[in-house]
Amino acid sequence: MKNIRNFCIIAHIDHGKSTLADRLLQTTGTISDREMQDQALDDMDLERERGITIKSHAIQMDYTKDGEHYTLNLIDTPGHVDFSYEVSRSIAACEGALLIVDASQGIEAQTISNLYLALEHDLEIIPILNKMDLPGAMPDEVTDQIIELIGCDAEDIIRASGKTGLGVDDILTAIIEKVPAPKGDESAPLQAMIFDSVFNPFRGIIAYYRVKNGTIKKGQKIKFFNTGKTYDADEVGILKMDLQPRSEVKAGDVGYIISGIKKAAEVKVGDTITSLNNPCTNAIKGFEDVKPMVFAGIYPVDTEDYEELRYSMEKLQLNDSSLVFEPESSAALGFGFRCGFLGMLHMEIIQERLEREFNMTVITTVPNVSYHAFLERDPDNVVIVNNPSELPDPSSLERIEEPYIKAQVITKSEYVGQIMNLCIEKRGDLKNQVYLTQDRVEITFEMPMGEIVFDFYDRLKTVSRGYASFDYHPVGYKKSDLIKLDVLLNGEPVDALSALVHRSNAYELGKKICIKLKELIPRQQFEIPIQAAIGAKVIARETIKALRKDVTAKCYGGDITRKRKLLEKQKAGKKRMRQVGKVEIPQEAFLAVLKLND
Repeated sequence: MKNIRNFCIIAHIDHGKSTLADRLLQTTGTISDREMQDQALDDMDLERERGITIKSHAIQMDYTKDGEHYTLNLIDTPGHVDFSYEVSRSIAACEGALLIVDASQGIEAQTISNLYLALEHDLEIIPILNKMDLPGAMPDEVTDQIIELIGCDAEDIIRASGKTGLGVDDILTAIIEKVPAPKGDESAPLQAMIFDSVFNPFRGIIAYYRVKNGTIKKGQKIKFFNTGKTYDADEVGILKMDLQPRSEVKAGDVGYIISGIKKAAEVKVGDTITSLNNPCTNAIKGFEDVKPMVFAGIYPVDTEDYEELRYSMEKLQLNDSSLVFEPESSAALGFGFRCGFLGMLHMEIIQERLEREFNMTVITTVPNVSYHAFLERDPDNVVIVNNPSELPDPSSLERIEEPYIKAQVITKSEYVGQIMNLCIEKRGDLKNQVYLTQDRVEITFEMPMGEIVFDFYDRLKTVSRGYASFDYHPVGYKKSDLIKLDVLLNGEPVDALSALVHRSNAYELGKKICIKLKELIPRQQFEIPIQAAIGAKVIARETIKALRKDVTAKCYGGDITRKRKLLEKQKAGKKRMRQVGKVEIPQEAFLAVLKLND
């Protein structure tokens, strides 16, 4: 066990984690040059297309130094704030972390938050200055930032380049020398923590775990601590580029288990595996349950596909345990699911994966957050409102509270003005402003989560020309003056388009939504009024004009009364059509609210 090292790679998005992982795999001979491709560990098409890591990937490497043979278990993690749950799970299975900082961009918001996650778990941090081969690299400046952040010496920082392979040997040496070997007792009762799981259509669910104590053997009877279910360990082994079966996996190592589990609900990430004959007394303290931030409805385009959508979501949840969902129904869209996501990118990725991996075409409603409503007759009892249609009658409400977050924005000093304007427009409250260096500023805000859900991230990138980085965490609920904004089409309320908004924004938002829907909804044979209303009061209106047919074309000259008679006849027909006609709403209209500023 003294020759095992478990470590993960943490960094901000696009700082070169996956490229550096590729070089480590090549240097240790884990992957041959013939099999080598960029982002070798990212096995999803979506990850390659977007150039981002969505899932953590675990892999074992063998390395020999000074005649000693070492086993290195690497977990490559995502960098985007929406996938920070993946990072927290990976950190729980490791003793060390490579903190990678881009030499041309310096420290970003996500670097700091991932670092704090690692320090909470007492991980040994190895700082690495990546992308040293770039002409825009500023090694001395960024070295100062790292020293200030983690308080190490300048010589501890390894200068490397994932592209050219510079410094890779130094990194491997540092991992062996600095990362502590795992602690554990091979003779103790089996205790292993599940940190990830994937679904294989032929073999059922494959769980990835880290053995803390004891040994897991092939064919042994095992038990899942939290669910209490028992299984046979049909196959155990270690994770290389492919799964490699072994007869046993010992304490300190990372491996996989296949035991013919078919139901997604039976494998919980964070659960403890133990043996049935000699069980351990307590579960490993895993990591906290995921707290979804953004809620949206996902509905099948064809209502008959509801069961198939449920099946797809369960399979997807195995691969992405931060997805939470429950059934709900909507008057406009029929049966579907109310899903909780960690952020907007997470929502986009889930929607795309449903379409690609399961061929499910879905309609997504406008995302929102969950609110707490308190009733006058029972002020101690909280009503959780996930959907604007669930809001109790305003006359019976004592108050509504909405979730607030603490947001950290790191940016160049020239963009501070525009970013402050944006945050104040989003009802943000400036808490702190720190100059990290002469031209890099960290601004801390408290703002409502609901304001971030729409277009905050896109606009932040626009006003800072892509330079600002953004990270946030929840700080609880605060009282707010919120009202329900309904959208009516042809006099009928469309529940999928209603939203809870702050009173001060309601009029402006109502007007914008009506204008946007007017562009997106196709014209019909009859006139369609689009109205935004608060309660019974209409605050904005746009009208989609009817498609006209020139019924008077056949009247050449002649008496005006003949023309009028024809027009009256047409008017009566349109009126009747409007009473029975239904307005078709295209998919883009449901997400129109997100792009109001385009």
